[in-house]
Amino acid sequence: MANKTLKGRRIRLGMVGGGEGAYIGGIHRFAARLDNQFELVAGAFDVNAERGHAFAAQNFIAADRSYDDYQSLIAAESRREDGVDVVAICTPNFTHYPIARACLEAGIDVICEKPLTSTLADAEALAEVVGNTGRFLGVTYTYSGYPMIAEARQRVEAGLIGRVRTVQVEYPLEWMATGIEFNHNQQAAWRVDPKKNGRGGSVGDIGTHAYHLAGYVTGLKAESVVADLATFVEGRMLDDNAHVMIRYQGGARGLLWSSQVAIGCSNSLRLRVFGEKGSLMWFQEQPNELIYTPLEGNTRIIKRGRADLDALTAARSRTPPGHPEGYIEAFSNLYAGFAEALRARDEQREPAGAGRHIPQIYDGLKGVAFVDAVVDSHEQNTRWVTPKYR
Repeated sequence: MANKTLKGRRIRLGMVGGGEGAYIGGIHRFAARLDNQFELVAGAFDVNAERGHAFAAQNFIAADRSYDDYQSLIAAESRREDGVDVVAICTPNFTHYPIARACLEAGIDVICEKPLTSTLADAEALAEVVGNTGRFLGVTYTYSGYPMIAEARQRVEAGLIGRVRTVQVEYPLEWMATGIEFNHNQQAAWRVDPKKNGRGGSVGDIGTHAYHLAGYVTGLKAESVVADLATFVEGRMLDDNAHVMIRYQGGARGLLWSSQVAIGCSNSLRLRVFGEKGSLMWFQEQPNELIYTPLEGNTRIIKRGRADLDALTAARSRTPPGHPEGYIEAFSNLYAGFAEALRARDEQREPAGAGRHIPQIYDGLKGVAFVDAVVDSHEQNTRWVTPKYR
């Protein structure tokens, strides 16, 4: 692959998966466009090549850059002078590893959906490839892209709530409260298939988001976990509810709940961090506000857009105060960070601004290790298990 500088141009983006009817593919495309840093130029958008080509045409992708499969995409694009710089992987979990590995070994950087892979062995192998090739691999832990999450992280780092004592994070959803996978819902079907989703159901699909968010804000590393998993929908092959207790290094304690069967919860991700001198609370359904309570003082609602917030918070804010920002903007903040990381590597400097604190290969590796530890704990009669990577 030719050595291509990114200076003075958009980053050329390819996509695997994410075609017609794929919710997350549209989110990636919106996020990539928002800052004008990326240009989608190629893709293998569907396992059905005919559908993939039709989708490419609808999205103004040149016919000769619409591919039957990811192997064809990588082979052709790695030979082009104007070939893709990075590929977004928007496919089910079990396909992440072969696609990412093939891209990295061909000299193409990767943006990958979470969890990174469906097995810990595959995640470890990818981490080794990244180390050997020097390529970039970003993982879309979306919620770390919210401005007020950056503010919460800064306030913990600054010691405003003192030493962290307890972290509570929950991510309940209702969309799989019935056996929709038995009624030809393909998005649900692969998520409950251990051959495609890995060992964890709800804990792998959304519990990894919650686990990453808690660690991102607090900086805490898990010492050990103990878990109770449940499968409430009859016939389902993976857990649809998980309760996890976490012992963090340094003595802090954590509680994590993930559920796909919590009726009344649309996307109810919540984080609470309690320290010696105060607490912070953030609710994804009111994402522009951070609740701060000092030990001696009144509870304050800190709103996005204030002039006295952290520089990274300000950098991630896109609209004036009072105008709501949400999921698309948070996702685009990750893409802005990935772009800055790629340009910084190209220019041989440290990433600045949005390129700081973005989820990369080790974050993905930790997420898969967390799922393994949780399932091990449950299968071993809820004993404490230490994640391999923390």
